[in-house]
Amino acid sequence: MEKEQKKSEKLVSIIVPAYKQEKTIKQDLENILNTMLQTRWDFEIIVVVDGLLDKTYDIAKSLQNKKLKVFGYETNKGKGYAIRYGMARASGDYVCFIDAGMDINPNGISMLLEHMEWYGADIIVGSKKHPVSKVNYPAVRRVYSWGYHTMVRLLFGLKLKDTQTGLKVMKREVLEKVLSRLAIKKFAFDIELLAVANHLGFDKIYEAPVYVTIDFSASTFSPFFVFDKHIRNMLADTAAVFYRLKILKYYDDHSNRKWVYDKELEMRVNTGELKDE
Repeated sequence: MEKEQKKSEKLVSIIVPAYKQEKTIKQDLENILNTMLQTRWDFEIIVVVDGLLDKTYDIAKSLQNKKLKVFGYETNKGKGYAIRYGMARASGDYVCFIDAGMDINPNGISMLLEHMEWYGADIIVGSKKHPVSKVNYPAVRRVYSWGYHTMVRLLFGLKLKDTQTGLKVMKREVLEKVLSRLAIKKFAFDIELLAVANHLGFDKIYEAPVYVTIDFSASTFSPFFVFDKHIRNMLADTAAVFYRLKILKYYDDHSNRKWVYDKELEMRVNTGELKDE
């Protein structure tokens, strides 16, 4: 007889940022919901629709239930802002975010959560470079990724092979300390989050495997990446994080008056506050 999994007493908040995902959002959310129901974790799913530009919000809202909460706002503000918006509304002991779009298998959420417990980690990063990960990755992207993460290691001391896969899990305590300091709304949000957390002493940051299915044949990524606007913006934002971290000391406690306050991004400290809403 198969031994029943012991249920976790910890609540997991799963943030799903969504931008113009009307074609996939229903299946995305159903996949995440059905997958998590098969695990030992108690959870809530928080969908943040980053700009009411198509039917994404309406479709997601039609699926709302006790496990799934849907938020949205009129103007597109960027993935980083959407994730922070969701984190501010999270009530979990662990907070996770996963990209919408059906690229990342949601089974990876449970895998990352188990890694959190195994390693006593502060943050677990889903990594396409993990030896157990399953992903098709063109050579030109491998070269760019290697170069970028070599730069990240040199600039921030992050010993990670992949920081950009859209699946991460972290302890609530990390966000309570880090969230109010963050400035990135669009590009390089992941780097800022990881670099600031590491800087503040949350240095138990490890990688875990993911299963990613991406149609790279349909990708707009150019091998001449220096001319790619998205990559130029990523590099510019990464440099800005380094400047704020190492030169301005912006993220340090003594600079708290410089932090940009946004009421919508103020994290609820009481973990039980939203559970019965």
